[in-house]
Order: sequence, then structure tokens, then C-alpha cells
Amino acid sequence: MGNRFSYFHAAQIRIARPTGQLNEIIRFYEEGLGLKRIGEFSQHNGYDGVMFGLPHADYHLEFTQHEKESSAPVPHPDSLLVFYVPNVDELTAITSRLRHMGYQEVESENPYWSHGGVTIEDPDGWRVVFMNTKGISGK
Repeated sequence: MGNRFSYFHAAQIRIARPTGQLNEIIRFYEEGLGLKRIGEFSQHNGYDGVMFGLPHADYHLEFTQHEKESSAPVPHPDSLLVFYVPNVDELTAITSRLRHMGYQEVESENPYWSHGGVTIEDPDGWRVVFMNTKGISGK
């Protein structure tokens, strides 16, 4: 029996979230992780923002800051952004650079992420996990 579900085909995916410290977020994701800044805006209906992308990917991250808000919601410790980094030397370089910038490894809420992974909180307290695997394939 074949698949009875119909899947849609999105052109892009954007994951967006607010922050109260846009400059520190930019430093963390651009300098620390080495993500490429693919767009930014200033004073667009009271918002400033930046978008980061990964090479050869149709998805990106967006961080926005409203001129009247100074903080972002506190995330649950299991709210994660996971990067699958198969090259252990690259993973070590990223996490070492972040440690040098003052960001330390934290204990994962879910012990699964501690097996082959490193978890570091970004400036807003969102946890970023770097897993030393190729990731999963939906194929």
C-alpha cells in the first residue's frame, strides 16, 4: 500500500525568533558559529533584524529586535537548534571558538544530545547543539 499523504514542497524555510540583544546574537552566530549573513534590515516597522544561512541550503535563521522590547522569552532547556557536523575537527573548531568568546558547554536536558554532541547556550539562553554525525535523512 503506497503513501496516502501528499507532501507540499516549500521553496524556503525561515526559522525566526525575537531577541533583546541583537548585536550579541550577531556576534554569536556570525563570529562564533561562522554562519553567513544573508540579509539584514533596520527600522522596518520598528524592527531590526538579521538573517543567517548555511551554504547550499534553502533555510535560514532570522533574529529580530523590536525597538520597544528589551528582552526575549526565556526558552525551555529542551528548546534546541541542532547542527549536525560530521567533521570532528570542524566541530572542535566551532566549540573552541565559542568557548574563547566566553560561551561554555551546558548539560543537555535530554541525555541523548550528550552522546556525540556539545550543547552551548546562545546569548538569549537558547541551546545550540553540535552533533558529530551526518544527521538524518528523510529519503
